[in-house]
Amino acid sequence: MTHVVRTHFIAPKALIKEVDRFVGPRRRSEFISAAVTEKLARENRIRAVRHALTLPAVRDVPGWETPEAVSKWVRDLRADSDPKDLPQDV
Repeated sequence: MTHVVRTHFIAPKALIKEVDRFVGPRRRSEFISAAVTEKLARENRIRAVRHALTLPAVRDVPGWETPEAVSKWVRDLRADSDPKDLPQDV
């Protein structure tokens, strides 16, 4: 760790005893930091999944029901584009 901050937190005595039993009092901070890191990663994954669940399903997008429908949608979109709208230096 390049930047560390000293902090104070309150935990049940039994929890600290359990941590000390596994890693000892000298490695308590390292163990707790690793546990918090894991918990934050899990919470971030949960948040990402919840966000993804709010996005429209592919079946809800007209013209995207199947891979073939998507290909047709792209072909139609390209056919409808006006060549004079394209950049001239391409």
